Amino acid sequence: MLGKFWEAVSGRLADRWATVAAPALVFWLGGLLAWAYHRGGLHELSVLTGWLDRQTNVTQLAVLLTVLLAVFASGVIVDRLTTPMLRLLEGYWPSWLGRLRSRLIKRIQDQAIKDDIAWQELARHMQPSAQATATAEQLATFARLDQKQRRRPATPNRYLPTKVGNILRAGETWPAVKYGLDAVAVWPRLWLMLSDSTRRELIAARAALDSAVAAAIWGLLFSVFTVWAPLALPLGLGVAAVAVTVWAPPRAEIFADLIEAAYDLHRTALYQQLRWPYPTNPKQEHRQGQQLTAYLWRGSEDPDPTFTPPP
Repeated sequence: MLGKFWEAVSGRLADRWATVAAPALVFWLGGLLAWAYHRGGLHELSVLTGWLDRQTNVTQLAVLLTVLLAVFASGVIVDRLTTPMLRLLEGYWPSWLGRLRSRLIKRIQDQAIKDDIAWQELARHMQPSAQATATAEQLATFARLDQKQRRRPATPNRYLPTKVGNILRAGETWPAVKYGLDAVAVWPRLWLMLSDSTRRELIAARAALDSAVAAAIWGLLFSVFTVWAPLALPLGLGVAAVAVTVWAPPRAEIFADLIEAAYDLHRTALYQQLRWPYPTNPKQEHRQGQQLTAYLWRGSEDPDPTFTPPP
């Protein structure tokens, strides 16, 4: 939903050169080892370095600059592929995968219904008067189900076919459920109201998520070296699988939590800066949040509400 926004925010290559270059260097070193294995062993590396030692200083410098340029260029290319890859991991797939996408979403919806029924059955044991009699297993199950609910969008029609997709979409949609503030219309304005420390936390969390996605890309690319070393295929696919299933989901959770927390803590500044009357209770806030969203998205000629005086 906000992929283009975060691509622009985190796309400063000068600030991310180390993040870009380090995995690229590891990738090419692994490819060099695969090539040496194909040629007969690590002694081939000594032959290569020996050839380089016999060259002139100009040639050595040219080779070094070419290698550094290739490493950095490959890192930049993978960095630019991170956002499209993340969208695939979220479940934004081409139309020819529509049937598979629908099946996966239906499976998630069915599981969500089962989880909600189980959650409601356990909720009566979580009341203050009955919580003392709840078993440890009931408490643990309730906490797990409650967390699963938080990691899914509030309405089934917003579900995506992947775990990472639902985590990120939940972080974007819960503010609309709680406050009536839609992420697409409100987030760019709210971003400008955030403190520098909050922005840094959000950018760092997004960078951590992007690094997990980039690791999956590097793993898939490493499989190309199978032509030199058969072990490259399981290693590359293993890294990609770990990145997608182990690294990406918890990092997506942190990022989604920070997005939601930004609304929780800073939406009052948005109301104040836009001179929009601040609500006095949760019900009123949800209604006024929807009005504010519509105002930011399309404008309005209505006489209500009346703007508050400038701060």
